[in-house]
Amino acid sequence: MNPLIGVLISYLAGSIPFAYLAGKARGVDLRQHGSGNLGASNAWRTLGPRVGAMVYLFDTLKGFLPVTYLPQVVDTGSSPVWWSIAFGMATVVGHVRPIFLMGKGGGKGVATGGGVFFGLAPIATLIAAVVFAIVLSITRISSVSSLSAAVALPVGIAVMSGIQSPLFFMSVAISLLVFWTHRTNIERLKRGEEPKVGMKARVPAR
Repeated sequence: MNPLIGVLISYLAGSIPFAYLAGKARGVDLRQHGSGNLGASNAWRTLGPRVGAMVYLFDTLKGFLPVTYLPQVVDTGSSPVWWSIAFGMATVVGHVRPIFLMGKGGGKGVATGGGVFFGLAPIATLIAAVVFAIVLSITRISSVSSLSAAVALPVGIAVMSGIQSPLFFMSVAISLLVFWTHRTNIERLKRGEEPKVGMKARVPAR
């Protein structure tokens, strides 16, 4: 298979809006409730922990599977790492700008990016996950935890693989993307208005 087809497959996989589908299954458009974001956090806050956990799992898998299995069926030639990075980046871009929603209203890339890096750099990703959990337990603010993990990931990869590793440059790019997708959260944090975990915007399921 041509690797460019693998990039396309990765983007399409990333574009599957699991949060949107979960909301629609309950008669709710998550873009009009809670934070308006189609990610696991808003699904958790609006539809409950069970739905939020399922959305998080599927968003993670759609990042993990392309970088894990596509290199086995794609002719990557002498650049398997770079093509794996391309698959991962395409998946995250698809999640943030899903073609199935006309390139609008995607998620913020945290769960999908985590899935990508769990496939490419599992130890560094686990370190970032631990940072996420610790910060969340202290602050009870999901966005702060996500941003902290986005900083911890490239640091972990730099320690494990060095700053000359292609994965390090990819992790920096993804981290910058996560900060960009969280720009409204950052503004709310500055104003002291960012909701904490447990502040629900529940919508009755139909």
